[in-house]
Amino acid sequence: MTVVLRDVRMIYHPGARQVLALDEVSVRFPAGTFSAVMGPSGSGKSTLLHCAAGLDRPTAGLVTIAGTDLGDLSETALTRLRRDRVGFIFQAFNLVSSLNAAQNVALPLRLAGRRPTDAEVTTALAAVGLADRAGHRPSELSGGQQQRVAIARALITRPAVVFADEPTGALDNRSSRQVLELLRGLVDDHEQTVVMVTHDPVAAAVADRVVMLADGRLVDELAGADAVAIASRMTSLELAC
Repeated sequence: MTVVLRDVRMIYHPGARQVLALDEVSVRFPAGTFSAVMGPSGSGKSTLLHCAAGLDRPTAGLVTIAGTDLGDLSETALTRLRRDRVGFIFQAFNLVSSLNAAQNVALPLRLAGRRPTDAEVTTALAAVGLADRAGHRPSELSGGQQQRVAIARALITRPAVVFADEPTGALDNRSSRQVLELLRGLVDDHEQTVVMVTHDPVAAAVADRVVMLADGRLVDELAGADAVAIASRMTSLELAC
């Protein structure tokens, strides 16, 4: 599922103290590809992700998912599209502490009015290597395991596009590798679209391409670059800020 942003502007606090978070950004995330979004702090990375996923409505410009203009949708229709077609993975996991892993994974389907089968939940947990942790609550899981539960929760609805906001930011190196391998597998094995915000050049190097922002504008794009090349470009952007 292709995601397109065209001439997107996002202004927070319209008025005298307005902040221009995105400034005429146009970018395309083709179906079945893995894209990383990078940039210095305050460059608009998370804002771009939230607009692309339909979590925030931009001040101006066009956002489409699979050809559907998000600006034309009512809040109800937009919620339905996000529920049925989009998965979102957060750095902070956002698991419900009182629910076990299986219950957390089942939550999106229950919120959609569906009663998930045990097989659906088990399959989702098995896909992230946690079938044996179904009865454990978040406090009984490591950070990497919690993030994998969050990924299973995002995937149980079988979304066509997955947005990930710093999914490895709170993880150790081993857990980060596991999460990145899972995201890479979504693209290679299932032809899903993945868009990931990250500050880590090693994580970004797993993607097919890296989109770079600075001061709310798209300033560069690297395809097939390794971590060294990505880190070098990031350093030059940060020095220019």
